[in-house]
Amino acid sequence: MHKHLTYFLFCLVVLSTTSSFSQSGKQKELEARRVELRNEIKKINTLLASNKSKQKSEVSLIEDLNHKLAVRENLIKVTNQQANLLTREINTNQKEITSNRDELTLLKVNYGKMLEKSYKNKNKQNRVMFLLSSSNFKQAYKRIQYLNQYADYQKQQGETIKEKTKELQEANLELLAQKEKKSKLIAENKVAQRTLERERKEHEEIMSSIRKNLNKYSAQVKAKEKEVSRIDNEIDKIIRDAIAKSNEAAPKTKRVSAKGFALTAEAKALANDFLGSKGKLPWPVEKGVVKLRYGKQPSPIDPSVTINSNGVRIATEKNAKIRAVFNGEVWRIIQPKRSNPIVLIKHGNYITAYRNVGKLYVKAGDKVTTKQDIGEVFTNPSTGETVLNFSIYKDSHTQNPTSWIYKM
Repeated sequence: MHKHLTYFLFCLVVLSTTSSFSQSGKQKELEARRVELRNEIKKINTLLASNKSKQKSEVSLIEDLNHKLAVRENLIKVTNQQANLLTREINTNQKEITSNRDELTLLKVNYGKMLEKSYKNKNKQNRVMFLLSSSNFKQAYKRIQYLNQYADYQKQQGETIKEKTKELQEANLELLAQKEKKSKLIAENKVAQRTLERERKEHEEIMSSIRKNLNKYSAQVKAKEKEVSRIDNEIDKIIRDAIAKSNEAAPKTKRVSAKGFALTAEAKALANDFLGSKGKLPWPVEKGVVKLRYGKQPSPIDPSVTINSNGVRIATEKNAKIRAVFNGEVWRIIQPKRSNPIVLIKHGNYITAYRNVGKLYVKAGDKVTTKQDIGEVFTNPSTGETVLNFSIYKDSHTQNPTSWIYKM
């Protein structure tokens, strides 16, 4: 019975400790995410302020606001999660404090009774008489052991009370800190909610203006996406033709038909290194926010128009340097009609594409290293916008850059 009780108490302690560690880990995770989102909003505001003097189109304004609204809504959600988790932690701590306080009270009562009994026994019969009244040496020895054990137990009880008192004081301090943190989070969320409402109102005012002439704006979006699609197709053709050519030139044993590039041992090693860096690649610009994400999505102007994004569009600052995200070779530099240059860098059978280049620092055939500057992003002189289109290909198939770039 005693063994079962001990095991049960041990399991209870382990579970409560595990739960405490789990909640603490979750709090750290949420706090890190909250910091990231706040920094993201700061970056957005900085970029918007940098070209505020320019007359931006309603389409660009809506894109900016859409992204900012999404990030702020996410920030409010994460902050709420933190506050709710703190509420659960506070409740758990309050129960633990109550339990510890009750246990401390009981310890003090029992300790007092033990001291009182010890004092009475001391008056009735001193230690010497207690020992001399023993019937034999063995009994006297056992009585000495008993007296020593009783003294040790008294001392242990006193130490336990001290320890429990200290634990209670520390728990109370932690509880006060948690309550203060929760109050700060709630206050911060109220400010964020007011800002969100103001931005939603601004968004609605612009959308109201757009709806009055929706056909005009939809035509602008369609024209822009048609141009993007034309360039996408041009890049696709270049890659497919190169794949076919690489397989024609390769020995039969190393051909992979139209599925992908026939690679040399060196190119294969580079591709493996690139794959091994998935999720850890640096951003192609030092500072930036993603305005448009990868994949099919409705236009923020007209939901009936579908945008098919083969990569991401990153808003950055004026004169921003474009960086190679990994070691490789400048494979092609494309100059599309009515558009700015595109740099394609090859990493084995992976290709990274950098569009809307204003100034070029490299040429085809150059070897580049991770984070090496390869050019500058073009800044639209009329709107002040500086946007880099960035894509990743594995052979002829596009990849989601969010899965490859660190914390995108």
